[in-house]
Amino acid sequence: MHFKLIITLVKEDITNDIMDAARAAGATGATVLNQVRGEGMEASKTFFGLNLETQRDMLMFLVEEHMCRSIMESIADIGKFDEQPGSGIVFQIDVEDALGVTGQINRLSDIVEEKI
Repeated sequence: MHFKLIITLVKEDITNDIMDAARAAGATGATVLNQVRGEGMEASKTFFGLNLETQRDMLMFLVEEHMCRSIMESIADIGKFDEQPGSGIVFQIDVEDALGVTGQINRLSDIVEEKI
C-alpha cells in the first residue's frame, strides 16, 4: 500500500469542519499543529508589532494514495479555498515509507481494492 501526506493550513475556527470532511471522505485520523503562522501574497498586518492575522492550524493526514484526491477535494470544498482567498490551502506529498500504519492498512485494504 502506498501513502500520501495531505497537509492542510486553515483558520483555526474551521479545523473541526475540515476534520469531519476528511473523515467522511475516508481519512482515518490526523495530526493537528495549533497556532502556525504564514503569509500569502500580501504581508501580514500588524498593530504596534502585534500580528492581526488569525491563527492557523496545520492538519496532516496520512492517507492511501487512491483516496488522496477525493479527501483533498472534500477539504477544499468545506474550507471554500477556491472561493475565498486566504481561507486555506491543501496539498499532498508522496511518502516514501511509513511504519506504525498496520492498523490503517488492515482497515483500508478492502476499501482500496474497490477503488482500484
